[in-house]
Amino acid sequence: MTLIYQSTRDAKNTATASQAILKGLATDGGLYTPTVFPEISLDFNQLKDLSYQDIAKKILSAFLDDFTPEEIAYCVSNAYDDKFDTELIAPIVKLNGQYHLELFHGSTIAFKDMALSILPYLMTTAAKKQGVDNKIVILTATSGDTGKAAMAGFADVPGTEIFVFYPKNGVSRIQELQMVTQEGENTHVLAIDGNFDDAQTSVKNMFNDEELRDLLLEKGIQFSSANSMNIGRLVPQIVYYVYAYAQLLKQGEIDNGELINFSVPTGNFGNILAAFYASKIGVPIGKLICASNENNVLTDFFNTATYDKNRPFKVTTSPSMDILVSSNLERLVFHLVGNDATKTRELMAQLANEGSYQLPVKEASILNLFAAGFANQEQTSQDIARVYLENHYVEDPHTAVASSVYKDYQEKTKDTTKTVVVSTASPYKFPTVVVKALERTSITDDFEAVKKLKKLSQIVIPKAVDGIEKAPIRHQTTIATKDMKETVERYLGL
Repeated sequence: MTLIYQSTRDAKNTATASQAILKGLATDGGLYTPTVFPEISLDFNQLKDLSYQDIAKKILSAFLDDFTPEEIAYCVSNAYDDKFDTELIAPIVKLNGQYHLELFHGSTIAFKDMALSILPYLMTTAAKKQGVDNKIVILTATSGDTGKAAMAGFADVPGTEIFVFYPKNGVSRIQELQMVTQEGENTHVLAIDGNFDDAQTSVKNMFNDEELRDLLLEKGIQFSSANSMNIGRLVPQIVYYVYAYAQLLKQGEIDNGELINFSVPTGNFGNILAAFYASKIGVPIGKLICASNENNVLTDFFNTATYDKNRPFKVTTSPSMDILVSSNLERLVFHLVGNDATKTRELMAQLANEGSYQLPVKEASILNLFAAGFANQEQTSQDIARVYLENHYVEDPHTAVASSVYKDYQEKTKDTTKTVVVSTASPYKFPTVVVKALERTSITDDFEAVKKLKKLSQIVIPKAVDGIEKAPIRHQTTIATKDMKETVERYLGL
């Protein structure tokens, strides 16, 4: 039986996997979400000897079951190839008292590569399956990493065009350079004068604009998304949680069936939601530790069951987590209220109109799987220094948030369960932050910091960073947030 994805806001709005991937966002503003989970036989004694690619085929075939095995194999083999600098794709490193799942070995040195390497193949395959000849226009708001990873995947892919919106002063210099130097005739990078939440809200509004949707269809164009709002972005992220457990078993670090924890640096909630979905298909998870920075709206949500975005927006040293409206939380809320689309729609309307809502939990067992905490910038810096001192291992500031929150959780709860910190970016993406933490000196030039970081870490400078300061700037447009829709229309000739 084909797995059906339902909008979180309308029980009648359903789609198969390929339909949901093409649409990106449901027409009612909701997110396509599974109401039941596929039954997968996770025999970790067998899985521990499989490659990342083989595990990906198994998981994706179950969740995206209107794709043929041959189509899944095609997508996987093209996505997880030599663009990753290790055959393991997502290696696990054992440190003092914790493990790090490294998700930054792809071409843009951030965890977004894990899903955005495969999304273009899933999307173009889905278009063929559905007989869609329209040009697919990708609209993406980014807090720093999604934009570059999405463009790297979609650059010059026939039949597609991609718009990336990012907060002008809300990303690191290297993140910005990665975006504005992106090649590809179908790529458009636009800085906005607002923050990530502003960009994300405007992108959602364009998706939900019926008049614009009709105009696009007249021109043979349709929107889709490369954000984790797209189920095609989310499902591939489940794979590395299955793979991580299998690798720990292979390394003799755990017994088969032993519970493990994951501490996940969390902004838009997609990464940790994928871990929750991994638990639903049988990965033995004890706690999912939701780690936030000073924009700690999620910490308060899990501790009080109230979501309240009415608070100051803070620009921090972990910019990819500078988010107050975590879009993917809507999927978890949907599950928490018993897959009740009407109730979810009401809660999201409250969030839009009042900036907050109180969660009426029906599925308390789901909530109990999560723990939550946050680390301020000083605590983040201290953790970078601690881990380096103890292990000669360098964390980026997002990973350090998750590591710091885990240490605090462990001290408070005395939980001795083996814990994997999800390492979401290379330290070379945020070199000034890392070098300041390690040397306690003031440094403002990213590329001077890169040289120092190489000496400190003894890690080769990744291709994604090496020489980027000399690459030609191809995108240098800054617009007002209110002009995002008009800009898209102009570029598309509407």
